[in-house]
Amino acid sequence: MISAITEYLEELKESFTPTVARAEDEEEGGEEEGGDSEGGDDEEEDEDEEDEDEEDEDEEEGGDPLDSLRDECANTPEGKELTHHFMECVERVHKAEEQPGYEDAEYKEDCVEEFFHLTHYVDNCAAPRLFSKLK
Repeated sequence: MISAITEYLEELKESFTPTVARAEDEEEGGEEEGGDSEGGDDEEEDEDEEDEDEEDEDEEEGGDPLDSLRDECANTPEGKELTHHFMECVERVHKAEEQPGYEDAEYKEDCVEEFFHLTHYVDNCAAPRLFSKLK
């Protein structure tokens, strides 16, 4: 249940995050204009890719302490109650969408209020304890 909320939050975050061009894309364009791409450049690129892979592995191993704090907060009695209300709302909305004539309905329920109540509680619960967990 918490994982569904986390996935929804990640999708929401990605929808607001602007798309940024990576530096590798710019380097490829520069090589075409420069014209000279001998074996030395390829070795440097391979080393850069290996360094990036090592950094990614380090980040994955440690995990994000905020995620674990959010999970802990969501498992408190108040967090469970808010999660329950949000999931009930999601079920109601899905059932209403399956009903004939939903497209023409004047009022269509959403779960924005329940979502914000849950997110607000989880963030306020996790934030004070976050910096003690960081290196």
